[in-house]
Order: sequence, then structure tokens, then C-alpha cells
Amino acid sequence: MAEQTRILDTTANPAPLGLMGFGMTTVLLNLHNAGIFGLSSMILAMGIFYGGVAQIIAGCMEWKKGNTFATTAFTSYGLFWLTLVGLWVLPDMGFGKAAPTDDAALVAYLGMWGLFTLVLFFGTLKLTRALQVVFFTLTILFALLAIEHAIPVTNPLRHTIGTIAGFEGIFCGFSAIYTGLAQVINEVYGKKLLPL
Repeated sequence: MAEQTRILDTTANPAPLGLMGFGMTTVLLNLHNAGIFGLSSMILAMGIFYGGVAQIIAGCMEWKKGNTFATTAFTSYGLFWLTLVGLWVLPDMGFGKAAPTDDAALVAYLGMWGLFTLVLFFGTLKLTRALQVVFFTLTILFALLAIEHAIPVTNPLRHTIGTIAGFEGIFCGFSAIYTGLAQVINEVYGKKLLPL
């Protein structure tokens, strides 16, 4: 009979990195959506490096830990941030026939991400309350952004929906930041100081 060797996973929890990359980038973009400041290279850089690359790294680390949900979520949302930045900058970079994305295409784009997020939200019902809040508010955010782009630019309701989406997105981002930092603090202290 062959002897079995069991290898214990001693690697760190990558979820806080992914949650922080998502949360901080989401807060900053939605401060813009709420009308607090304009779209700048700061948001683009956060979208590429912290929202994008850091989440992809976290997703790859979750794959090594055997966590399908987190692998799918972090890698997908990391690529979401990279595609979003691509939508903004590719037309200005002269890539072939890359025309600026019109509202109809943005509604489809945001709607697909909203549908994806809704399905992941149902997955969180077996996880923590904190993750349920993150994914529920993110589903609402994608819905509001899709509705905003479905409304004609001349309709004042469009601006109102966009502002509401911005403040809702700020809440969503801070809920992810809380979830990530709570995991770090609880692990450092070895007990549940912050509820999840």
C-alpha cells in the first residue's frame, strides 16, 4: 500500500489584496461618477495596476488555494478594470478602427457585468455577510450605470442616475475595503475583532 503525503497550505490569504484593489479603485472611480472630481490619469492608473493587475494576481493566488469562487471573481474583476480603461484609452491611441464606445455598447457591457455579478451574489449566500453586501451593492451599481447610459444625454435624469450610481459605488467600494481590512486585522490578532 502506497503511503500518502498530505501537504498543508501555509500560503497567505490573497483575498484582502483582491478586495482592496477592487474597493479602493471603485471608491475613486465613483467619486468621479458622483461629480466630486474629473476623470484623470489617477483613476486610469488605479484601474490598470491596483484594480486590474493586483486583482488578477489575487485571483491566481486563490486558484492555488483551490478557491474557485475567489479565482473567478478576482480575475474577472481585474480584467474588468483593464477592459474599462481600454474602453477609455484605446480610441485615443490609434488602435486600428477602435471607435469610442457609444451608449448602446456601454449598456450591453455594463449589463453583462451586472448579470455576472448577480450570479456571483447568489454564490455569496453561502459565504459571509460582508461579501453579500459587496456583491449586492455591486450588482445595483452595474444596473444603475447601465440605466444611466440607456437614458439620452439631453435628459436631466441621466445626470441624476449617474450621481446616485456614484454615491452607491462609493458605498460598494468601502464595503469591499472593510471586508479586506477586517480579514487582515482578524488574522493579525488571531481572533474575530471585526465582524464579517
